[in-house]
Amino acid sequence: MIRRLTLLLCLAIALPAFSEVNLNGAGATFPYPIYSKWFNEYHNQHPDVQINYQSIGSGGGIRQVTAGTVDFGASDGPMTDEQLKQVKGTLFHIPTVLGAVVPAYHISGVSEEIRFTPEVLAGIFLGQISNWNDKALAKANPNVKFPDKPIVVVHPSDGSGTSYIFTDYLSKVSSDWKTRVGKNTSVSWPVGLGAKGNEGVAGMIRQMDGSVGYVELIYALQNKITFGSVQNSAGQFIKASLESTTAAAASVKSMPADFRVSITNAPGKDVYPIASFTWLLIPQQSKGSAKGKALNDFLTWMLDKGEGMVKDLNYAPLPQSVADKVREKIKQVH
Repeated sequence: MIRRLTLLLCLAIALPAFSEVNLNGAGATFPYPIYSKWFNEYHNQHPDVQINYQSIGSGGGIRQVTAGTVDFGASDGPMTDEQLKQVKGTLFHIPTVLGAVVPAYHISGVSEEIRFTPEVLAGIFLGQISNWNDKALAKANPNVKFPDKPIVVVHPSDGSGTSYIFTDYLSKVSSDWKTRVGKNTSVSWPVGLGAKGNEGVAGMIRQMDGSVGYVELIYALQNKITFGSVQNSAGQFIKASLESTTAAAASVKSMPADFRVSITNAPGKDVYPIASFTWLLIPQQSKGSAKGKALNDFLTWMLDKGEGMVKDLNYAPLPQSVADKVREKIKQVH
């Protein structure tokens, strides 16, 4: 009896208290602030699950999840049918939050908020408007005294979901942009300097006088970068906010079953026009049941608890109707 108890005690000491599950993901920089918060908070509540995430851009996330080198990816631009065909097995687009992409700028001597029309934004990024004292900018901003200063365009240098959102918007409002450049996570830029991700673009705008670029709202706020309002499809100049981003989400009357939807240039007078869902790219079948269960449990926690954290970081939570559909999709993850 004593020998048996001794054996059991030795086994108890030798075995770990729990088996830790490590989930590795990579992708979009756009939602990185909220993902970082979620993954850290979830680990605090579930010490047996460690979620590691590399903020490398949507293009990188798509490549890695396609190659199977990560357990999940993340993208602000939905994968194309052709891209999905290259994935082994079924890959789900799980919408997580909504965010806004803002035109951020740094112009010494200009303290007023600049208003951007669709034509001006397309013109700047096409290189057709190259000086801040251009008549098109003056027309939209009669109360702003612009300097005679060259415009320095900054854009992401890598495959970026933020770029997908921005170029998706420009493709809808400018036929010239649609024909010459188009929409994608990575495009052939007519003009501008490249920087890595939202972080790099935000940093370059802060440093360079006369610069303009686009970043996710949270990066502009965190870096204290000035950003302007954008004229929406109803003709109203709207500044990005939680409310105006939520209004864009409300424009979706019928969410597709695969959740791949665009809400840029959405209708409505209160809508901010450069807004988007962002997605986690989740394999239906994970590499092992433990990883599948951990992903399933995390995604459920995300809907139940995580969505309540997003407003503090200026993201908009999923509309309830979308969250209900996502909950049903999550049940298929294993």
